[in-house]
Formats: sequence, C-alpha cells, structure tokens
Amino acid sequence: MLKSDFEELNRAQRARGEKEFANPRNAAAGALRQLDSHVTATRKLTFFAYGLGAAQGVPRFAKHSQLLEYLAENRFAVAAERAVVRGAGALLEYYRKIGEKRERLPYDIDGVVYKVNDLAAQERLGFVARAPRFAVAHKFPAEEATSEVVAIGVQVGRTGALTPVARLKPVFVGGVTVTNATLHNEDEIRRKDIRIGDTVVVRRAGDVIPEVVRVLQEKRPPRARQFVMPERCPVCGSAVKRLEDEAVARCTAGLYCPAQRKQALLHFASRRAMDIEGLGDKLVDQLVDGGVVKTPADLYRLDVGALARLERMAEKSAANVIAAIERSKRTTLARFIYALGIRNVGESTARDLAQHFGKLGDLMAADEEALQWVPDVGPVVAQSIAQFFAESHNRKVVKQLLDIGAQFERMPAAHRGRVAGKTFVLTGTLLNLTREEARSRIEARGGRVTGSVSKKTDYVVVGSEPGSKRDQARKLGLAMIDEPGLLELLKG
Repeated sequence: MLKSDFEELNRAQRARGEKEFANPRNAAAGALRQLDSHVTATRKLTFFAYGLGAAQGVPRFAKHSQLLEYLAENRFAVAAERAVVRGAGALLEYYRKIGEKRERLPYDIDGVVYKVNDLAAQERLGFVARAPRFAVAHKFPAEEATSEVVAIGVQVGRTGALTPVARLKPVFVGGVTVTNATLHNEDEIRRKDIRIGDTVVVRRAGDVIPEVVRVLQEKRPPRARQFVMPERCPVCGSAVKRLEDEAVARCTAGLYCPAQRKQALLHFASRRAMDIEGLGDKLVDQLVDGGVVKTPADLYRLDVGALARLERMAEKSAANVIAAIERSKRTTLARFIYALGIRNVGESTARDLAQHFGKLGDLMAADEEALQWVPDVGPVVAQSIAQFFAESHNRKVVKQLLDIGAQFERMPAAHRGRVAGKTFVLTGTLLNLTREEARSRIEARGGRVTGSVSKKTDYVVVGSEPGSKRDQARKLGLAMIDEPGLLELLKG
C-alpha cells in the first residue's frame, strides 16, 4: 500500500470514528485477509511484478533483468528501484543508495533483495521449502527506541518451550506500540545482562517481532534485579527441564499442560493442518479452561449443545464449528502428520514422510534409522519423530483420532508403486504441461519434485532445450524420461 493511499485510508477511518491502522504493511495484509472481497476492493493495493509463473507466447530470457524489462515494456508495474551490479562491493553500494532514498520512496521498504541474474543459474540453485536459494534479503537496521523493563514473564509454547518475555513500559517503535519483547532464552538474558528495572533499547526484528537489543548500563537503578528461570511450569506446575545440548528449558508435562494443550489444539485446527474453521483462540481457551477438551481427539466428541452453552457462542455458530470439525475427518496423511505438532516437523517434512511411508502405521513403527531414509530427514528430526510416537499418550491420541473416523485420502496402490516416494527433477520446456502442472500431478500421486539433481534423484524429466541438469543426470547415471514417459508414469 502506497504511503499516500495509507494516509487517505486512515483519514477515512477517522471520519467514520473507527480505529486507525498502525502502518501500511498491516493495512495491506489486513485487506488481503478480508473474507469479503468488496472490502478488499475499497483498499488501494499496489503490486510490483517480479517474475513469471506459467506463461505462453513469452520470449525465452537468459537474464532476470531482461525479464523485468520485458514486463515493464508490456505495461506491468515493475519497481523502478532496480539495478544490475557485479561483486559484493557493488551490492553494498546499491544497498547504501537505496537506504538513503528510503524515506523519499512512495512506499515502505525494510531492505533490498539480491538475486542471481542468470536464469539458468537460478534454475540450478532451485528452492528450499519456502524460499529460493538464488535470492537473499539484506534488511535495513530496524528502528530502535528505549523503554523500561517492568517485569519478566514466561510463556509456555506448543512444544513446552519456556520463553522469557520482557514486559515493557509502552513505547512506539516501527509503527506500533510495543509492550512486550521476546528475550529468547535464559542464556540470552545472561549474555545481555538484562534485569528487571533496566532501561533497554528495543527494536522490531525484521520490522515485525519486538526484541531487546541491549541494556543501557549507565541508567541501571540500584533496585534492578536478576531474572531466574522457574523450576516449575508457571501454567501447570510440572517440572521444567533443560537438556544439555539445548538453549531452551521445557515443561515436561506434554499435552497434560494446559498451555501446551491450547497451542497444540490451535495448531491441530490451523488452516494448513486439519483446517477447522471457527476454532480460534477464545473458543479453545473456553474449551480447555472448562475441562471440556484435553486432546485433539476430544474435539470430535463435541456436539452443538455443548458448544452453544459457551460464552459468545450461538447455536448457529456452534453448528458451523461442528460441521467444520466433521469435514476435517477427511484429510490427507501429510496434513494429519503436520497437525500432530511433532517437534521439528513442518509442512514440507510432513509431506515427505507421507509420500515415503504411505501409511500412518508404517510411519509410527519406523525407527530412527528408517526415518533417515526420507529425503531431508536427518538425525535430529528422526529423533523427534521417534520420540513422539514412543510416548504412550501420543499413540493413544492418534488411536482415538482413527477410531473416531479420521480418514486419509490415499493414492491407489499402483500409484504408490510407480510414483510415490520417488524424487523428480524437471528441466527444459514441456509441451503439454506447465512446470506447475507437472509438479502438482507428481505430488498428487505421492512423488516429490526438487530443484536440483543429486544421487537421491529417481527421475530427471527432460523437455525441449534442457539446462545443465540433463548433463548432471548423465554424469550420475540417473534415469531420464521425456514428457510422454512422465505421463505414462502418472497413469500408474
């Protein structure tokens, strides 16, 4: 959202007597999250094109900069503040120049992005789960302000991690009023020597998460006192333990701790997990605090009457939540694994596990060695998974969920044999499928598409005008197939 449009939006908010937005970033994000598209349409949002997805009739480009010029010539909005430079020194000079122009730009920025210009090199570098390997963000220093630490509290997270949090005198920084700031862990508090009563410098890391940067020692009052991590969980009173190789102290109670229970339920119901619409923070608070729900399996025993009796829950709202819970019973194995909240297992790893094992029972029975056969699963992740399923109460909850009727959309056995668990790499242009279509069809049948060739690659799909991936595949002696061969595989 442009600064001028943001100011106009806040003027309109004031005129209507409504709450103003803190900054353009929040206003733009809020506009995109609106369920009513008519509301979104009233917000003046702006877009800069920076790449291409699927496209037809577009020339082939060797450089990213050529692609951006082509988009600009064809009247797409492209950021004017861009340049092609060579070497680290020139990158840093560009960063400095943009930093000087930052306040004069018509929109807010928090840094610059360096990208490899050669598109063939971009393809070789590929992606990790959520980000490209060929680009890196260089952030500007965050805006800083000073405040006083009036107390240090402790939050208990979904995995039982105890995170110390500084309670601050309200201070305006980075476009918002900050009253809490993360202190990360006990070691970090000791390293920065943060004490209750100290005057501290606060910033929003990445212009998002408030954190304490340093203590102004010269302003430390005689009454300042050190923080001591509690030996008992502040929520459930269970023992707190810190492993030798970890910086984080954890509550040992697992799902029996209400704090972990609430976060575990919210994670279980989240959009990328079981996607139970309507099961938000306030409803989960009531269900847990009232002793109605203790595990995810208890959600499936709820009825409309039980929900309708809760505060701020009408019968219609209760019926909608129950319908959403019922719909969630039919899901994918990958979503179910992710929903369990296993430590170190994100969406990408959950998908890999589902594709590799095919059945939940096989995953639960796998030992650490067997788990490490899954792509990108190393010793730490394997240990987390094995420990999770070794806990009797976790296995009990999983069994209850299956008994209640959780069903996974499974692939036919033939597909599992031909494609599932196999790793594919795409190179060149396919005639009948776009890259995204090919990826979707492979993943729908249990396969995995990566951006780089390795010994773990099962098939390299070669289209017209292939890149260096074909040469790498030849060197490694990997199986190479053309588009008809891929389509035949996908048929099972």
